[in-house]
Amino acid sequence: MHQIADLISIFDTTFYQSHNTRLIKGVDEPIYIPANAETPYHQIIFAHGFYASALHEIAHWLVAGDKRRLLEDYGYWYCPDGRNKAQQAEFEVVEVKPQAIEWALSVAAGFDFNVSVDNLNGEQTCRFDFQQRVHQQLLQLIKSGFNPRTTALLKALSDFYNTPWPLTATQFVWQHPQEFSDAV
Repeated sequence: MHQIADLISIFDTTFYQSHNTRLIKGVDEPIYIPANAETPYHQIIFAHGFYASALHEIAHWLVAGDKRRLLEDYGYWYCPDGRNKAQQAEFEVVEVKPQAIEWALSVAAGFDFNVSVDNLNGEQTCRFDFQQRVHQQLLQLIKSGFNPRTTALLKALSDFYNTPWPLTATQFVWQHPQEFSDAV
């Protein structure tokens, strides 16, 4: 049902002409590469052809402003898997908004979303606490509105996958598991 070729086509149809940006199936780690002498368009390269990776990398692109989209990987610092507690906390602060947008993209595409703390070999944190922050950010975005690029892609995904539009908070019901145990 979720073919990567469909997502690439939806993205290209929505943004190639207006933003000179293409979604590219990669084989290794994801990266964003702005247009240069070798490639005349910006590239969102996602990992291993995975649909979830593509949605995640698109979410980062949707968060990035005009100036950041002219920098490789948007000019952000990235510390790979194996982060200590302080590095992981910084990672999670930066990841809240992109993962909230990724969750919205996933629902618009009828695709399962899983929050990612992306630190299998490092300091473990509570995945549910992070998901709660992502969920709160998502609800805030639904209330205040997404930026125009995000809205355009959400609508295109919803049209293609025939999912409910516009997105509403009721599509994103989530409760921290601790809240279940507190209720018992």
